[in-house]
Amino acid sequence: MPEPIIEIRDLCVDYVTDSGPVRAIDRLNLVVESGEVLGIAGESGSGKTTLAKALLRILPPPAVITGGEVIFKGRDILAMDDEELRRMRWREISMVFQSAMDALNPVISVGEQITDTLLAHDECSAEEARERAGKLLDLVGIPRDRLGSYAHQLSGGMRQRVGIAIALAMRPSVVILDEPTTALDVIVEREILERIRELQREFGFAVIFITHDLARMLQVSDRVAVFYAARLVEVGPAGELRGAPRHPYTEGLLQAFPSVKPGGREPKSIPGQPASLVNPPSGCRFHPRCERAIEICPKEEPGPTEIGPGHVAACHLAK
Repeated sequence: MPEPIIEIRDLCVDYVTDSGPVRAIDRLNLVVESGEVLGIAGESGSGKTTLAKALLRILPPPAVITGGEVIFKGRDILAMDDEELRRMRWREISMVFQSAMDALNPVISVGEQITDTLLAHDECSAEEARERAGKLLDLVGIPRDRLGSYAHQLSGGMRQRVGIAIALAMRPSVVILDEPTTALDVIVEREILERIRELQREFGFAVIFITHDLARMLQVSDRVAVFYAARLVEVGPAGELRGAPRHPYTEGLLQAFPSVKPGGREPKSIPGQPASLVNPPSGCRFHPRCERAIEICPKEEPGPTEIGPGHVAACHLAK
């Protein structure tokens, strides 16, 4: 069995507001295994990006990590000092941000941005960094003569590939992909995800793949974790979640995507609105939208139920 590379234990993140704290991640327990692709799915506001930034401790105010541990290679990231964090970021855990156009600096070339990353985190000369930057562009399928290009001179797909090249610059153990194909057409999206999967298999790093597109995630992930209203509601092997989801929310997400097969089923939306984190529902937070809710659902929060090896669902009906 793969060894865990990240163990998240009872992680809590709050957003401090004038009316009091709003919990964006609620007592999360989750493991990322070495060399796997772990997908994280859920509607907007469910806590996906908050989790990614919490792992690197780059959450902007008013977000505050209020509890828990994030154990990475035996060390608690939440207890690291500034120098330990600087050494860990990018060298050990890197991130591809949601919008490549916003993430890349518009006034310096992409080559400079890659070499700056190498010079900041590794002991090498400017000439060595430039050569490595060219190889990184080759790695993600961009001609190295594009080192002198600026972000606005590249297509959306190329900008996203540059973001991936920067994330891979130090050969990290974990790469976080936060909606890496947002606003890209489906052909470019497929190419980028296939290239990420090829690189992951070649270099053996673990991937945390964040998206609201559960159908796409199931195609590229080994395991999938589903979030709803700041809580983890189901986690398990991608094949099992695709064929036999055990939480009604996971099932609802799958039914919301149209079938591409002739005569396939029509998509079905989940009724109601996402739960408010300011005043979340009691018990199971999904119960106001759940067509199978029973008497206990609004009264008691469901604990995790083990369905099978590595497959857990937080639902009173799970078995």
